[in-house]
Order: sequence, then C-alpha cells, then structure tokens
Amino acid sequence: MTEPTPEPAEITGTGQDPEFRSVAAQIALALDAAVRPRPVRVAISEAQGLLCAEEVIAEHALPGFDQAAVDGYAVRSVDVRTAGQEEIQLPVVGEIPAGSRQPRRLQPGQAVRVATGAPLPTLADAVVPTAYTDGHHAKVTVNRAVPSAGYVRRTGEDVQIGDVAVRKGDTIGSAQVGLLAAVGRAKVLVYPRPRVSIVSVGDELVDVDRAPSVGQVYDVNSYALAAAARDAGAEVNRVGIVPTDPKRLREVVEGRLLMSEIVVVAGGAGGSAGDEVHAALSDLGRIDLTRVAMHPGSVQGFGRLGPDSVPTFLIPGNPMSALVVFEVLIRPLIRAARGTRNPHRRMVGARLLSPITSTKGRKGFLRGQLLRDEGNGEYLVQPLGTSGAHLLASLAEANCLVNVDEDLTEVAAGEQVKVTFLAQRG
Repeated sequence: MTEPTPEPAEITGTGQDPEFRSVAAQIALALDAAVRPRPVRVAISEAQGLLCAEEVIAEHALPGFDQAAVDGYAVRSVDVRTAGQEEIQLPVVGEIPAGSRQPRRLQPGQAVRVATGAPLPTLADAVVPTAYTDGHHAKVTVNRAVPSAGYVRRTGEDVQIGDVAVRKGDTIGSAQVGLLAAVGRAKVLVYPRPRVSIVSVGDELVDVDRAPSVGQVYDVNSYALAAAARDAGAEVNRVGIVPTDPKRLREVVEGRLLMSEIVVVAGGAGGSAGDEVHAALSDLGRIDLTRVAMHPGSVQGFGRLGPDSVPTFLIPGNPMSALVVFEVLIRPLIRAARGTRNPHRRMVGARLLSPITSTKGRKGFLRGQLLRDEGNGEYLVQPLGTSGAHLLASLAEANCLVNVDEDLTEVAAGEQVKVTFLAQRG
C-alpha cells in the first residue's frame, strides 16, 4: 500500500522555445509525484540499505555491565598504584571467562584473571593487561600501574538506556544493523524500496535468448533500465517485451499500476509508436506527451495513472536516450520515494580535455570520463562519444555526465563545466 499524493499543478513549457518544457520543470513535475511506500517492520537482517522509519530508543545499555576490555587481571586500581616503582604481587583467586554469569567478589589485595568481555568482579575497578604482568596463575607480579577504569568498558559507555540508537531517516548500513542487534532489537520499522516496473514496447524487439531476424533488435532497455533502477535502490519488476497491441499493452500496464510506485514504459515516446502507446494508456489517467529541452531524450511522456495515481514515464526506445532520461528524471524520483534527503547525484566542476558541441536551446547531458589531477586535485573530464545519441558503448565507459547549458552550442577544451557523477564501477 502507498500514501497517495495530491495531483500536481500543470506545468507548461518554460524553455527558450515555447514548444519545449525546461528540464527543471520536468524534474519538479516528477518529484512532486513521489510516493513513499508505507513503513513495514522487518527483521534487522533484512533492513540493510533501507531507511529507518522510527526513532529506535535503546531499552538496554551497551555494554550492559562493566566488562574487561582486554585479557588480564581484574584488580582494585589502588592496589597497583605503585607498580613499576616497587614489586607488586597479588594472589590470583579465580578466573572469569567471557559469558560467565556467576557473580564474584574481589577482596582488597587480590586479583582475578579475566578474559576480554568478561564481567568484572565486585570491587574491581580496573584491568591490568596480561602484557603488564608476568602472567602467572597463582600469584601475579604487576609491572605497571593502571588507573581507575583502565581497560574497562563501563556500563552504558556506548549507549545509555533512553538514547536514540538509530534515528528516523538514517540509512541502515552494517554498523546500524550491528547497533540494533547490540541493543536487543530483532526487528525495525523501515521504508521499503519503491517498486518499479519496467516495460519495453516494440514489435521489433526480441529477448536476448533468441536470435533476431532481419528488422529485429534485442531488447536492451528492460535489462539496462532494471539494472539502473536497482542501483537507485528500487525493488524492480522487469516485465520485458510487450507488443504495441493496444489491448495487451493496456492490460499489462494496468496490472503493474496495482503493484508499483513507479512504472516506466520504454519505447513509448516519439513517432507513431509513441502515439499508439499514449492512446492505449490514455483512459488510465492523464499522461502528458511533451518535448523537454534536453538532449538526448527530448521526447517524453509523464503522468499519473490508475486509481493510486502512480507516476508513469513514457521514454524513448533508443537505449542511450532511455538511460539518460532515467538518470535525469527517474532516478531522482526513486531516491525521493525512498526518502533520501537529497535525491540528486553529486555534481562537481571539471576542466574539459576536449571540445564538445551541444544543441542550442536544449540542456545537454553528454557522457564523459572524470579524472583527477594527482598534482593539484583538479577534476578533469574527457568527453566520450559525443557524435551520436545512439552510442551505448560509450556510456558503459562513462563515469559522469557533462552538463551543458541550453544557451551553449560549443565548449572549448580547457573550459570549466559541471559534471554529474554516475555510479562507480568495480
């Protein structure tokens, strides 16, 4: 189940060309439709990577008792305060292993051998590490003094009862999982990953396990976009290939709307095929086919379909364009639906190593390889495959997108540009 959001206000074209909507306006429209799945309680072993949906208050102190921080001898610090200045020998009256539940009491002038993590006997306020002694079991010679609380982990030293162990909105990583276990929490309330359905439309498409005939191509988009959505933190259903038959397409998308927070239809924008897809889905809700002032991927569709007003994207069938549109618009929506405070990727300034050209009136998102000068720490960027929007192989080599403003058609080598980090490889 999801929490519905209000219908967004209509946004009209705001770029230099009135036929185009600005990238900023299209992003705002998409983010306004973000729907965060309702919190669920899961086992802490299943919570990694999710956002915490509650303030986890510690009901148990950590540690829960005074314990030895090292292997050694539990003592009263006052009994060893002159060790190293004179010979101090203490009788060893017992041994406490880690996990012991038998209470012991230390008398003045005595020592108890303890293992790391073992509870301290009553009256002991310090542990002398074995390395500071001769290591004998019956009577130990102490060669160095230790202060009160030396080599002891005190009750509540890490977390006190009533402390916030994990905060609402924190991403649960390995440390948070460990902390939840340490304070005795078996389950935690989290925001689940938003469910994203990926549909590829096209009668020319075949799956990768079949050999394409003349005029047919492999379905790249459902695989590439599904991987991108998982990288963004979504739970993905790769529906695969759906023919352009209006009835079949409508049935598939309508079914996915009931079990998704986001639906992506690749091959659903541009040309006659885009018109057919738009017509097939139009009675499921309003979907706006528009031209966005960006390249590649300017022709797009976006709307909220079904009874839950699920954000639905119609994006180009060209794999390169589809992935760029995903990066610019759909990934931020997934991150926002996860509850991420800043849904956008990190951006930095970099100096161009080669000149680039861009389309006037459209914001360019050109693939590049980001480097760093070891001498001065300056970011450098080498443009990749800027001669065509179809060069998918160059995106595989890219680790950034070079952002080019709408009013620029050329940027010379040596000029500063803004670049968006992509996911790191390896």
